[in-house]
Amino acid sequence: LRIGDPRLRQVAAPVEAFDTPELHELIADMFETMAAANGAGLAAPQIGVARRVMIFGIESNPRYPDAEPVPTTVLVNAGYEVLDEAEVSGWEGCLSVPGMRGYVPRYRRIRYRGFDQYGEPVAREADGFHAMVFQHEYDHLDGVLYPDRIVEKEKFGFEAELIDAGIL
Repeated sequence: LRIGDPRLRQVAAPVEAFDTPELHELIADMFETMAAANGAGLAAPQIGVARRVMIFGIESNPRYPDAEPVPTTVLVNAGYEVLDEAEVSGWEGCLSVPGMRGYVPRYRRIRYRGFDQYGEPVAREADGFHAMVFQHEYDHLDGVLYPDRIVEKEKFGFEAELIDAGIL
């Protein structure tokens, strides 16, 4: 789904059953979608499923050439806590806001938790790009898109124009 579709603004419902064929199929579809678009993460609402499911992870990615690796992760019914109130801003893109980038502030260090598709607990501390990717995907579960978080409005636009202007 792309920005403007009202389904992206809905708050996703928790997953109630783990290790089901439907959940496994959803996650497989999400990984296929993310890979096809060279994404670093994807939330179920982005493909029209209003459930609290997110995936993320990269080894290397042409859309984020300077990003450190992020472990491939499935998170269901995720939550997080801020470990450092300091924020760091970085350039973000989104498969639901194609061709655009924005400079977004995020918490520097967080601890997230949730479950994998089998119902096994997942908990990690994250900082830097890893923390940014998690927060970006988590926002999708609450109907928030990264342009909503941009403070410096002049640091938002089409990627090509930002590059041509020497901003990105």
